[in-house]
Amino acid sequence: MVNSEQAGGAVLFDVDGTLMDTVYLHTVAWWEAFRQKGHQVPMASIHRTIGMGSDHLLDRLLGEDRDRDEDEGLSAAHDALYAQYWTRLPPLDGAADLLRACADRGWAVVLASSASGKEFDVMRKALGADDAIDASTKADDVDASKPSPDLVRVALERAGVPPERAVFVGDALWDARAAQRAGVRSLGVLSGGISRQELLDAGAEQVYESPGDLLARLDDSALSDPKRL
Repeated sequence: MVNSEQAGGAVLFDVDGTLMDTVYLHTVAWWEAFRQKGHQVPMASIHRTIGMGSDHLLDRLLGEDRDRDEDEGLSAAHDALYAQYWTRLPPLDGAADLLRACADRGWAVVLASSASGKEFDVMRKALGADDAIDASTKADDVDASKPSPDLVRVALERAGVPPERAVFVGDALWDARAAQRAGVRSLGVLSGGISRQELLDAGAEQVYESPGDLLARLDDSALSDPKRL
């Protein structure tokens, strides 16, 4: 946890699709998990749910009146399929440098991911920016997943700052909506495959092509200086 007396402002980062190029890997893993259980779900529909917690994802794709006894097996199948990529998970260009640039400017840097357990640990290792990360929170730390604001609120607690002293960066509608519900400003990136206008409509103040694009334009962004919040 960040020392609240030292934290002037915090930047909270989603991980999948924001710092790591993993959204489409999750899409394929869920598609195959559904297929194995006899469900034909279009990849386009799956893609638009990535970033939600698995409970919300299954509600949206299979309906709230589904046989929930299947849920654990579906999630386990997804996890096993996705784990095949663990040794080669790709960080997005500029992601680690963006975290370091934010830390250098005085931001407390917090990862706020819907991933859990070993999956989160593998992504953090692949990202290779532990020197710039002050704290993290993941799915295991909250009762309700995005778009619920719980993950953002826990991240704020670990950063030691109030909502008005933080900015959330994410690639999905669920990131922007979760941030908005927690009273936190948000920025969007297009690296998860969601359109600029959709992210703006969901509450993002500014939208960038990628973490590398945000890094290149940091001086003109909401992350230019935590003292300006």
